Amino acid sequence: MRRALVVVVALVVLAGCAGAPAEPFPTRLDGTFSLYTHCGIHELTYDGGWYVRQGGRLDDGSGNPPDGWDNPTQAGTLTVTGDEAVFTDVEGHEEHFDLRHGADKPLQLCS
Repeated sequence: MRRALVVVVALVVLAGCAGAPAEPFPTRLDGTFSLYTHCGIHELTYDGGWYVRQGGRLDDGSGNPPDGWDNPTQAGTLTVTGDEAVFTDVEGHEEHFDLRHGADKPLQLCS
């Protein structure tokens, strides 16, 4: 019993020394994220947060997704690290999005 207590105390001390990582661990969703592309690539929502594309809206000039993107959604991978979300897919697209702190709805509704 005493030996078990020593082991538990040692594990607690070691865990405390590890500290927090310099950056949060990424959350990665392989092949399960559908990016809404119908009105171009502009925003996404994940886990209650709203993210906006770095560099503004990506579209074909008429409000549609550019050539090479599916419409109305594109399947791919979303990796979230801290306040940044990165969408990638098998077509080679890589788009970066920034968290909009406090946002609870999209910037613009797509018609």
